[in-house]
Amino acid sequence: MAKVEERILKATREKQSDNYKGTPIRLSAGFSTETLQARREWQDIFKVLKGKNLPPRILYPARISFKIEGEIKNLSNKQKLKEYSNMKPILKEILKGLL
Repeated sequence: MAKVEERILKATREKQSDNYKGTPIRLSAGFSTETLQARREWQDIFKVLKGKNLPPRILYPARISFKIEGEIKNLSNKQKLKEYSNMKPILKEILKGLL
């Protein structure tokens, strides 16, 4: 299956098209079960940060990124987020009960 996908992607790139032999194609990320689970674990925190206008993103494979006080912060796990929030009282209050 991977060989077929590679061939289709190569042909699509060469033609600079989103069609392959007349059939529209859509590219999507293929994440492992572990990566999907790790990304799901950020969802509650993601929603809270978004609600507080701290534009969050989930980066590949399962890191959270957000901007606070003019600084963009990228963190790979909840423990690091907890340690960082201890230095930022406003963030600690926002994430109260989630960490």
